[in-house]
Amino acid sequence: MRALPVLDAPKANRADPRSVRLSLTDRCDLACVYCRPDKRDGYFEETLDLAAFTALLRGLHAGGVRRVRITGGEPLLSPLVVDAVRAIRDVGFEDVALTTNATRLSRLAEPLLEAGLQRLNVSLDTLDETRFERITRGGKLATVLAGIEAMVALPFAEKKLNVVVVRGENDDELESLTRFAWARGITPRFLEVMAIGEGANLSHKVVSYAEQRARLAHLLEDDRPERDLDRGPARYVRARKAFGPQRVGFITGTTDTYCDGCDRLRVAADGTLRPCLAKNEGVSAADEAARGDVEAVRRRLTEAWEMKPDGETFRGCTEPSAREVSIRKIGG
Repeated sequence: MRALPVLDAPKANRADPRSVRLSLTDRCDLACVYCRPDKRDGYFEETLDLAAFTALLRGLHAGGVRRVRITGGEPLLSPLVVDAVRAIRDVGFEDVALTTNATRLSRLAEPLLEAGLQRLNVSLDTLDETRFERITRGGKLATVLAGIEAMVALPFAEKKLNVVVVRGENDDELESLTRFAWARGITPRFLEVMAIGEGANLSHKVVSYAEQRARLAHLLEDDRPERDLDRGPARYVRARKAFGPQRVGFITGTTDTYCDGCDRLRVAADGTLRPCLAKNEGVSAADEAARGDVEAVRRRLTEAWEMKPDGETFRGCTEPSAREVSIRKIGG
């Protein structure tokens, strides 16, 4: 039996800020077990209006950011989501993407495409209705599947399926989810549970990249995983020739981290610039954005970026602050 190809070694140094994950809202209509403790935790009292949001975008662009992914919470809950996509396009960013749970995608997919959305990721952890309801604490699988079909019917430049693999919950569905995605021209990506927020309580349920890869070995070539140029932390492996020009992505936030070379910053829905997903710290640019002060926003970006830690923040992360991080509040 051939040895499992190793992951790419992380790059030696931290990059400059090129990419942001921008949260439009910290609200979500699901409460996934690895993300939220329950449906009763609080929300931000204030989020940015469209004018402030646009000023924020201009400041980020002036600071060198070129790629924006809209996140949440659930971004499709925001009444600004279509206008936000249009604003990102109009400011001149190279790449406009969005991640959603797809509960509202069936009616918003076309307006988002028309506004300029290029790439779309849908989060789906199971194809079993009962499991879906348990993992999401009450969600309805049918609404998500309808959203996925709406995405498939439209010419987005890239369509992906994000799956958080949780031992004992959905780790027996890797093949079925892969085949489901491939049949629709979607690239599946499997994520390890990360040791932050609610995930810090689920370390015993992590399914490692090595185990995930082994379970899909009959579908995949024995290639070394490769990253897309300038496209985030996922590493991709080609499907065997019998399955055509497909591939599978793996995101290893726990067993083999991707911190070195990170060019990403997160913007929370309240305008806080957060340099690291694993750190409960950041710099607010809300007042500067509300004033329309683009240069001040750019300076805030520089300040936040200087706070970014070096090295592998996730590996063996045991800091108490990691448990306090809310993925929902800082943009996933």
